[in-house]
Amino acid sequence: MLRLMAVARFPKPDFTSGYQYPEIIHGMPWETFWSWVDVVLLVGLMSLVAWAVHRRPSRRIIFAVSVVSVLYFGFFRTGCVCSIGSIQNVVLALGDSSYRLPLVVLVLFLLPLVFALFFGRVFCAGVCPMGALQELVNVRNFRISRAVASALSFFPWIYLGFAILYAATRSQFIICRFDPFVPIFRLSGDVGMIVFGVSLLVLSVFVGRPFCRFLCPYGAILGVVSSVATKRVEVTKKACINCTLCHNACPVDAIREPYANKGGERRMKGVRRVLLYLVMLPLLTFGGGWLLSSQSDTLSIAHRDVYLYTLLQNDLNNERLRVLALQATRGRAGASAGMDIPAEVEAFHEMGRSMEDLEASVVSVREAYKHWAWLAGALIGFVLGCKLIRLSVKRTRKTYEIEPSVCVACGKCFDYCPQNIAVKNE
Repeated sequence: MLRLMAVARFPKPDFTSGYQYPEIIHGMPWETFWSWVDVVLLVGLMSLVAWAVHRRPSRRIIFAVSVVSVLYFGFFRTGCVCSIGSIQNVVLALGDSSYRLPLVVLVLFLLPLVFALFFGRVFCAGVCPMGALQELVNVRNFRISRAVASALSFFPWIYLGFAILYAATRSQFIICRFDPFVPIFRLSGDVGMIVFGVSLLVLSVFVGRPFCRFLCPYGAILGVVSSVATKRVEVTKKACINCTLCHNACPVDAIREPYANKGGERRMKGVRRVLLYLVMLPLLTFGGGWLLSSQSDTLSIAHRDVYLYTLLQNDLNNERLRVLALQATRGRAGASAGMDIPAEVEAFHEMGRSMEDLEASVVSVREAYKHWAWLAGALIGFVLGCKLIRLSVKRTRKTYEIEPSVCVACGKCFDYCPQNIAVKNE
């Protein structure tokens, strides 16, 4: 049978007849097209939520946005690429000049932050498919004690610190790897992660947004940005009458009750405590950086080259690996039959990579780990110090007030406020 094959010519034939090659126009890949659709829809939905929160307080609009987000960003787009996971791409671009950060990913990372700076956490309200899915299944709210919630809210920063470390060193994208909701959106995936995601959804039925409050690293960043937002979420435009209904309705316990120093604590005692934590802040920052950096060699095993090097240094396998290497170079079939050889080690020898090259890579990776582990640990220590200072600062509140860094702008409090109901009935 005759087989005809096209042959690529480089350079192209130089015709003497004056023939001109037609201009080749490459169409936009479908994935690129849908990525920009994501951006447009993201802007549109966040704008709609911002309007529903600040201009016309409406829980119904926010609920409708949540449904659209779950259907489109969740099940249709399978939760990827998301603003939460884009943290790792941005960090990798900062840590590795050879990595080219896609423009769409950068935009997805920045847009919710920009909106949070002006309008609060409108992305969390219902645009994020993970938060929206938890919001849609929530029917009851068993309130977690303020002390426990404050302690658990520190975990997103630990998660963020390790995500920065592993992304900057090209080891793993742990936010994507341990995303509990992507397997649900894709209806497939690792069994363990599916069980974890379903467990979080079941918990979300009774506790408001456990993932957003106690695990999401991007939510932690949005909380900091929204604390200085130019427009803050308000339960009502009218005067608060301290009826407690909004406080009881809030699923994330973001509405603080009136406070008038009932314990009678002396002012100077509180001032001394704040000053103590201010002194401790640089110590906690430096201590966190030193502590994580001291464990950098152990943590670096997450990198593929360090892990491979560790396997090769295993005294129990060294002799068998040399035999495998010799047999692999001779091309003998079934060389590893009956031998418990890790796949990574077998691939290393078959590719002909030198041990010297691997050792040089390991040295470079471990140096990078020391640097980034120090930065990640310093971040964790700094946040811990800031949380202690924040918990120590107490001010008088005469009415119920929303804590902007905690509020996810879900709008549940709007429909419970008697002042809003009175406005609608006018």
